[in-house]
Amino acid sequence: MRPDILNPLFAEVEVLKGIGPTLAKPLKRLGLDRIVDILFHLPVSWIDRKRVEMLDMADAGSVVSVVVTAVDYRQGGPRSPFRVLATDRSGNYLTLTYFRNPGWAKKQFPLGEAKLVSGRMEMYGQELQIVHPDYVLDPAEAATLPEREPVYPLSEGLTNNRMGQLAAQALARVPELAEWVEPSVMETRGWPGWADALALVHGNPKEDKARERLAYDEVFANQLALMLVRASSRKRRGVPLKGDGRLRDALKVPYAPTGAQSRTIREIEGDMQQEVPMLRLLQGDVGSGKTIVALMALLTAVEAGAQGALLAPTEILARQHYETLSRQLAGLPVNVAILTGRDKGRAREATLMGLADGSIHILIGTHAIFQEKVAYKRLGLAVVDEQHRFGVAQRMMLASKAERPPHLLVMTATPIPRTLTLTHYGEMDVSRLDEMPPGRQPIETRVLSGERLPEVVDALGRHIAEGKQAYWVCPLVEESEASDQAAAEDRAQVLKLRFGDRIGLVHGRMKGPDKDAVMDRFQRGDLSVLVATTVIEVGVDVPNATLMIIEGADRFGLAQLHQLRGRVGRGDQKSICLLLRGNALSETSRARLALMRETNDGFRIAEEDLRLRGAGEILGTKQSGEAQFRLANPEQIQALAPIATDDARLLVDRDGGLEGARGKAARTLLYLFERDAAVGLLRSG
Repeated sequence: MRPDILNPLFAEVEVLKGIGPTLAKPLKRLGLDRIVDILFHLPVSWIDRKRVEMLDMADAGSVVSVVVTAVDYRQGGPRSPFRVLATDRSGNYLTLTYFRNPGWAKKQFPLGEAKLVSGRMEMYGQELQIVHPDYVLDPAEAATLPEREPVYPLSEGLTNNRMGQLAAQALARVPELAEWVEPSVMETRGWPGWADALALVHGNPKEDKARERLAYDEVFANQLALMLVRASSRKRRGVPLKGDGRLRDALKVPYAPTGAQSRTIREIEGDMQQEVPMLRLLQGDVGSGKTIVALMALLTAVEAGAQGALLAPTEILARQHYETLSRQLAGLPVNVAILTGRDKGRAREATLMGLADGSIHILIGTHAIFQEKVAYKRLGLAVVDEQHRFGVAQRMMLASKAERPPHLLVMTATPIPRTLTLTHYGEMDVSRLDEMPPGRQPIETRVLSGERLPEVVDALGRHIAEGKQAYWVCPLVEESEASDQAAAEDRAQVLKLRFGDRIGLVHGRMKGPDKDAVMDRFQRGDLSVLVATTVIEVGVDVPNATLMIIEGADRFGLAQLHQLRGRVGRGDQKSICLLLRGNALSETSRARLALMRETNDGFRIAEEDLRLRGAGEILGTKQSGEAQFRLANPEQIQALAPIATDDARLLVDRDGGLEGARGKAARTLLYLFERDAAVGLLRSG
């Protein structure tokens, strides 16, 4: 239950003065539904309003506040702008220009009456003018005009002035909360209290210490929640699983495991033999052999008489895993099944029965394997092929699928920067696969201008003539007027004119069976070129495909480019990745493409990606649907996460968790930042 003291902050925004249905719309578009959302909607910059007694051309381009008196009105025709001619006390002229509503302008500026105006002053020909002043006040109200005014992110129908008024009302509702930050950290960093920090940032966005304090609160809440999840998992008793090796020894693997694979397999075996359920993150580069490691873990569970589940982020990847594992396990007494949202009727019923009676040993699927109707006889291990799409909540949900929580192994599709590993998987132990299997050649990457498209198509023709296959990735599914990106459908049509029916097309909007049929034809070699959107980003494995062409490469993120590049270079032949770029490159895009050309190292690329784009895009709304941080920016997360992790550990280990004095304050913090699932866990754990 949320503490009562926080209830005023979680009230709907409509309780604030002046919010009716009209104003509620732009607030909703910004995600500002409750008082707390307005408090956390921090200003992004500020306007300094310069107080001047006399007008001066040197101030053109600045925001000024000055007392002037209207002396004349001017308007050329009904469609011309309406101008108020005014003078300061020394007789210098200022034109106040309005493009609409002249009646209102006259009302604001009665002739001969002094008014305090504030707005951006510009030169218009030889005249000084302010277009639509921000403020028009009586000189007696000068004290109400801020000298430094916060600038908020806005939406159509919401003015900055209005947003500031709503923030002031929200601040008036902030309760006095007990301090949750370790006193020594407060002292060292010189931070204000929580409520003071909020008021300071809304009043003056330049208050760096106050901003840092608020960012820390959010990061600390996150790290504490992860620590509590970990503590809860450590308390719960799982089922120790010790395999006898009979299935793993019979498995025919194409190459001897790398040192990193062997080390990781040993770590996983060690974890699974404990009563405490395993919580392990497996970080590996594209092509580093994560699937084999996961298969060894699944076979360990089956050898010990338990079942294993492998959860994939997309249907294409689930089917790919199913085919790969079925092929590798052929001839072994292991029953593998697949369950996705597409499976219906008798086939689905048979799978559910097999899981319940234990005759299915390994289940592979998408989110469908979460559903309530899916019951396992003895689920011992869950492997989540993560690709950033499953959050802490889903990981916890999977754990509830067995009487005693199963061991959990999470694999990321590409490496994740260390800071993000800490803030998103802080409750887990981490294994890194930082070696490539023998025989994998580095992929040669070239960056070309999109203007060289005809040459690229010719090169593709030569590539196909040698009996090889290629991918051609386009960013959009259909041509949209707002964008000049090449649409996959159009590109496939153009290539078909040249190469006939050797061209296949897959994109996210196709029906599952149609997508599978095209993928099968490409895998069998019936198609030479697969034109695709990023649905092929993960897991597609065709060793004969040795050319990857990415159109509009400057529009992709680094991790995505690296992931797409990893679809080639899977056999023993040399592979090439061509990145076709537009002409108007931003600095970020230029840096991104240069790095892709320079290195194949996913761990290095991940760190650079964080630097260039920030956590929000790598693991936030854009790629995961789980927007983690609202107040802390990537630089702050990087700087504060280690301190917050240590402080959270201190609270859990030394200060009596949530039961001590500081713990009670920290419990409020978890509810404030809606990380309260961790509080419930402690109760149930």
